Amino acid sequence: MQQTPVMTEPRRGRPPVTSRRELELIALRLFTEHGFDETTIDHIAAEAGVSRRTFFRYFDTKANVLWSAFDTEVDTIRAALASMPADMPMMEAIRKAVVTANHYRAEDVPELRTRINLISSVPDLNASAAVHYDAWERSISEFVARRIGQPVDSLYPLAVGRATLAACRAAYERWVARADTDLTVYLNAALVALAAGFAPDALATGFAPEAGISDPIDRA
Repeated sequence: MQQTPVMTEPRRGRPPVTSRRELELIALRLFTEHGFDETTIDHIAAEAGVSRRTFFRYFDTKANVLWSAFDTEVDTIRAALASMPADMPMMEAIRKAVVTANHYRAEDVPELRTRINLISSVPDLNASAAVHYDAWERSISEFVARRIGQPVDSLYPLAVGRATLAACRAAYERWVARADTDLTVYLNAALVALAAGFAPDALATGFAPEAGISDPIDRA
């Protein structure tokens, strides 16, 4: 006897999220709408239509949603520096590695402003920022230490790492404020100036948007 097939209800609601990026955007929206502390991992998972287990497949903690891209940047810089030719000037290698790790465009600024506002307004996130910045700085210092054969915690590697981070943060802040081109343009200008000891004529070597110079240097 032939059985009548059983009709099942179509699945309702949001389809499962399988992309880290999609889950990240949902979390950012909920943090903005309800507050970081008030938004739980269960809330994020439910909004995405996934389980807590799926959330933890992509992010170790709720805060990691905001820092994941930054930490990936650190890993990319490390890998890029490791692949630089030994005869490439040290500061040029650093500039190229930093630029390689950053692909933000002007249209990405609104989302990045949201991240900045969250990190600066949530005490626990603000307090944890130093750990992530230290890792970024150390990726530069370790490369410098290898190049010159000194311990990573000696003065010269530490000074180069800290100065590079400061120059890049300045470039990032001006880029976010202006949102007029790619972040790499500002990073190039800042790191060319750093390598030149901030000599005024460095503005003519790198692309300096605020100085009205419109010929970008090699962004490779």
